[in-house]
Amino acid sequence: MAAPDTTVAQRPPWAQEVVDVVRALSGGMLFGIPLLYTMETWRAGSTAAPSRLLLVLGITIVPVLILNKTEGFRADPHVTWGEAVKDTVEAVALGIVSVAAVLFLLQEIDLDTPLRDGLGKVVYESTPFSIGIALANHFLRRGRDEGDSDGDEDEDGDTQERGLDATLADVGATVIGAFFVAFNIAPTDEVQMIAAGLPPGLLLCFVAASLAISYCIVFEAGFSNEEQRHAQKGVLQRPLTETVASYLLALAAAALMLFFFQRIGEGEPWSAALSYVVVLGLPAAIGGAAGRLVV
Repeated sequence: MAAPDTTVAQRPPWAQEVVDVVRALSGGMLFGIPLLYTMETWRAGSTAAPSRLLLVLGITIVPVLILNKTEGFRADPHVTWGEAVKDTVEAVALGIVSVAAVLFLLQEIDLDTPLRDGLGKVVYESTPFSIGIALANHFLRRGRDEGDSDGDEDEDGDTQERGLDATLADVGATVIGAFFVAFNIAPTDEVQMIAAGLPPGLLLCFVAASLAISYCIVFEAGFSNEEQRHAQKGVLQRPLTETVASYLLALAAAALMLFFFQRIGEGEPWSAALSYVVVLGLPAAIGGAAGRLVV
């Protein structure tokens, strides 16, 4: 049995609820973000009949309920069936709200979208998000090894060496995680379609969302060894500087993937190429954050 999280008892109830919600949303992003870039899912949702949407919701609720009973997104894994039902309603609601927000960011839905089309897309996309929310405590449980966490017991030279090793490990994990999540998205037409419909202001929103989500996954979601990551001694390994540096790495990985699949290259206007990289940078940053938690 896993050791209990000693920090849970130290938090007031409202603070623990915030951490649980952040953990839930992080799990949803990790599990569901690739499908948000899938045209076929958009089309299936927008053309589905209301009866099918109800069926999809019902199909979603069953595995989410089972997962919430076994562990779910709460810090306390021991829940009654009544509590599991309550958490399931919350998980599905969080999935729907977060999917709607991301689809709005992608401009796949907006204020002019017909209600039926928008609702269908949100319901279809919320299935993997809701399952990811219910799987939040199963994700990335292990975190960083104890040995390279802070180095306070070592001499200065050894501490610096450990810090450099930790930084290099994070660089590698960020790039690998970015490729793992975003590589299947890079060759698709959705990246260009999304970027073509975005005004410049929304590209800045993509940057802000990428930074905020990756920061929350690594430093606020309550995954394993979060406190150790706050105390890292490596180069640039402070929460804000690490998040920014890792996002830049994720953008570089996104650019490399797009170049590999000939989505950017000679003759491409730099502004268009930049917009493609920023759009793909969102899933790449989420993958990079996941990668940093498992090294």
